[in-house]
Amino acid sequence: MLFTRPLRHVAQGVAALVIAGGAVGIAHADKAVEVTVDGQPTSVHVFGSTVADVLAKQDITVGPHDDVVPSLDTPVSDGDRISVRYGRLLTVTVDGETTERWTTATTVDGALTDLNIRAEGAALTASRSQSLGRHGLTLAVTTPKNVTVVADGKTRKVTTTSQTVFGVLAELDVAKRTADVVSPVMPTSVEDGMKITLKRVDVKTETAKQAIAFTTTKQKDSSLYKGQTKVVTKGKKGAKTVVSQVTYVDGKKTSTKVVKSTVTAKPVAAVVKVGTKARPAATTSTGGSGGGSTSGAGINTARAAMWDRIAQCESGGRWNINTGNGYYGGLQFATASWLAMGGDDFAPRADLASRAEQITIANRYYARAGLSPWGCAHAA
Repeated sequence: MLFTRPLRHVAQGVAALVIAGGAVGIAHADKAVEVTVDGQPTSVHVFGSTVADVLAKQDITVGPHDDVVPSLDTPVSDGDRISVRYGRLLTVTVDGETTERWTTATTVDGALTDLNIRAEGAALTASRSQSLGRHGLTLAVTTPKNVTVVADGKTRKVTTTSQTVFGVLAELDVAKRTADVVSPVMPTSVEDGMKITLKRVDVKTETAKQAIAFTTTKQKDSSLYKGQTKVVTKGKKGAKTVVSQVTYVDGKKTSTKVVKSTVTAKPVAAVVKVGTKARPAATTSTGGSGGGSTSGAGINTARAAMWDRIAQCESGGRWNINTGNGYYGGLQFATASWLAMGGDDFAPRADLASRAEQITIANRYYARAGLSPWGCAHAA
């Protein structure tokens, strides 16, 4: 009995030693580690030997776009800190150009900085402070651009973050009406240095009364000398009412389109007899105070050079001129004077007679009054 008690105590001592040794081993394998995921720290106790073991124990799965510090194969010691930052797919469109970029930032502003996307003063489709979830985000960035806008008589140079021409005009409170023309067209994307022009188009309906010219019918008459004419029926202009569609661009008329024309008075055609009889040989008188004047229907072209000079002064040498001022022909005869001197031997008005006939009548007038009837007598 005395022999066995020591053995039992020995066994108990050995067992106690084994248990104590196991506790020391367990205590040595347990490590206190801080794991931070996207900025959220958590303290954990693990028995693994590497960062990968620690994350696996915490059911944290990482992919190729995630950031783990230290690396997955790094041995873990008590008190270590492990950082995990998940990657987010950012589909970003900058001024119409779209790219896909991965970032570990957790806010829009952080992602722009992380990806070196310059967005100072830019317009974003999401708030800069908006959080980025692991599912990522689609973001449009419109950078400021300098444009020139010409509209309503004004030229304005502005800096804008509007994406389209439509947006720029809306930003400036410039309304486009249906008929107005904008260049470039409204959906066009804005580019730096672009010039936008808006033209105001007004289409108006206008009504006007217009004259209708009459036609002239000529009839041969053997009782009249060649070159003589006689009005049988006086022509009369007609009238019509014209409705037009008139287009104005920025206040200036650019086109007229007749949409309706109504005749209110028909024109009356003129009928004129034209002489066909051959003229008698010209007779000229060189005596008398008239200095070459004649009477009757004969042609008298005395002093032709003088009358040409006076005609040049009176009418620019145009023998058929009729300006509507009451004087006619190269020597500017009033109709009363023309008829008084027998001008109707040739034509009812001076402008309807030939040069030789007008000179003939001028010589008749000259025989009575000299050059006093002509304002251009000094040109003789």
